[in-house]
Amino acid sequence: MVETSPNSTAHGPATGPGNGRTAVRDSSDRSLDKAFGQSVLARISRPIVLVGLMGAGKSCIGKRLASHFGLPFVDADREIEAAAGCSIPDIFSLHGEKAFRDGERRVIQRLLGNPVHVLATGGGAFVDPTTRTLVKERGLSIWIRADLDLLLKRVSRRNDRPLLQNVDPRAKLAELIELRHPFYAEADIIVDSADGPPEVTLGRVIEALHDYFTNREGAEP
Repeated sequence: MVETSPNSTAHGPATGPGNGRTAVRDSSDRSLDKAFGQSVLARISRPIVLVGLMGAGKSCIGKRLASHFGLPFVDADREIEAAAGCSIPDIFSLHGEKAFRDGERRVIQRLLGNPVHVLATGGGAFVDPTTRTLVKERGLSIWIRADLDLLLKRVSRRNDRPLLQNVDPRAKLAELIELRHPFYAEADIIVDSADGPPEVTLGRVIEALHDYFTNREGAEP
């Protein structure tokens, strides 16, 4: 696993023995360079799957990552709505969360059969054991991680989040962090979302992808 560390200034093992992770410096000058991006892209052979909580920035960063690499971008939630013929809030209200998760699982399974692309998933997708297994087998997963205050700041801009209806948003997000973070931590790569221009987080993602492949190549006999 590769994990970004915004306070790190150089590549190297993360502090603490045997944690299996690599600290990646915050996005360097090279990370948004097209030539550097193409060198990373050449090593990608599976769909890049972004996971994490609502408000982490999966769609925002996913669109920019896809554009940077010249890859298609797919939002799983939009695909679910297209398949169902109605909005996600309507699916929740009319059919319940279980029906939504069943449809989500089928849509993601179909999307993972497509050529290399960037796929942004809903907050609960990677929590589902079947979906998580599919992503591990067919994709390269990146957890876009954000703290509670940043998530709250971002989700407050929209009022169509089904899980935040008629509840205290901070309390609900805190609950989701506790429940879902252990599952997100199984992702191949972890990147901290920046509270700033999206290009900062984009640079971290590209740098983390580079380190992920470098570490794997170094481990090969």
